[in-house]
Amino acid sequence: MNVYFLGIGGIGMSALAAYYIEHGYGVAGYDRTATALTQQLCSAGAEIHYTDSVENIPAAYRDAATTLVIYTPAMPADSAEMAFFRAQGHRIVKRSEALGDITRTMRGLCVAGTHGKTSTSAMLATILGQRTEGVNAFLGGLLITSHSNYMCSAQSHDVVIEADEYDRSFHRLSPWGTVITAADADHLDIYGTVEAYEQAFREYVALLPEDGVVIVNSRVKTDITAAARCKVYTYGIEEGDYHADNIYISNGEVMIDFVSPTGRISFVRLGHPIPVNIENAIAAMALAQQAGCTDDELRQGVWAYKGVKRRFEFYKNDNDGVLISDYAHHPVELQRSLESLRQLYAGRHITAIFQPHLYSRTRDFYQEFADALNQADAVAVVDIYPAREEPIPGVTSQLIYDLLTVDDRAMISLDEVKGYLAARQTQVVVLLGAGDLDNLAGTLVS
Repeated sequence: MNVYFLGIGGIGMSALAAYYIEHGYGVAGYDRTATALTQQLCSAGAEIHYTDSVENIPAAYRDAATTLVIYTPAMPADSAEMAFFRAQGHRIVKRSEALGDITRTMRGLCVAGTHGKTSTSAMLATILGQRTEGVNAFLGGLLITSHSNYMCSAQSHDVVIEADEYDRSFHRLSPWGTVITAADADHLDIYGTVEAYEQAFREYVALLPEDGVVIVNSRVKTDITAAARCKVYTYGIEEGDYHADNIYISNGEVMIDFVSPTGRISFVRLGHPIPVNIENAIAAMALAQQAGCTDDELRQGVWAYKGVKRRFEFYKNDNDGVLISDYAHHPVELQRSLESLRQLYAGRHITAIFQPHLYSRTRDFYQEFADALNQADAVAVVDIYPAREEPIPGVTSQLIYDLLTVDDRAMISLDEVKGYLAARQTQVVVLLGAGDLDNLAGTLVS
């Protein structure tokens, strides 16, 4: 059996491709550009090309009877290869459908929510990986420790998956247990209204079996768990069935006591010591405990987790200055990222460079983006990263810039970022956004 990927280099697609290679399938695919991820897949045996052309499809993958086609929603509607596979009668599924098939063969431990999915699921996978049998995991980011977004264990029946609400993808999963980190409105280009967005979470929760478990952030005030047939717990930093106590944040170290319905685990040190990870750690430990992890495995796993690429990733952290890249692209994520910086670097000057992600998200939340960015001492806003979208008339980064109240603010292009920083005395610099601003991070370290 063969599997062909349209968009094989994506962070989610590449993990799925690695899974099929690991399980003996023939794997091939197309993506626009070569990356470290596609190179890793090629080294593992995948056949990958970078021009959307039917001629490039290997002969073995042209047979509809023996080849499954998996595609990402980011694939252009006019893709020549997609048109070929449709004409040939191939079975064509979204990545979420393929992941759904996998969760029906293993115990699905899923992390859903508007933000925090990648960090929380990566931490959950790292904790479960402390067990003798290990764990399987499909992650939305590269672990700093392994430089991989995929974990595999033939001995484990558990699989960790991000339950993505975009395009209602999480409705195709079969989770046994889930964390819900947040339900702040997003993807309104898909859902239309806040009510429809929240209803999607209710439908997701209804998928869990009676012997499953839902662990929802105590800050979620809407009734998104109303349809749950299983046990529902809450979590939070200072409140909830699972919460932290004796929080210690000082000199680059974060330590907590983990309090659960079954007791307390004292002196849990975060291996990626940023304040926003306290909440992520509580969520990950809660679901890992429900899945059977021991106290020692919980403690060791939280310490072993050193972060994910682009999630509050340090490029520089010394006496000469700090440079961080953070994938934050929702107003609440920006708010928490900057709050964490204020806690870690109290009294130091913070420069935020923000690249809005998507025209629709900018249109829906430009006021909230400005409110969050006003926590910084200096703010520079660059052009919108369009990703899958066409421009929307009247929607530009200027909408955010016009609402900034910080005295030190600027509108700059991506090409001007390096010069903007070089001309300034900076102490703490954070690059914010889910676009290609992060590509500059390595060039900004002096």
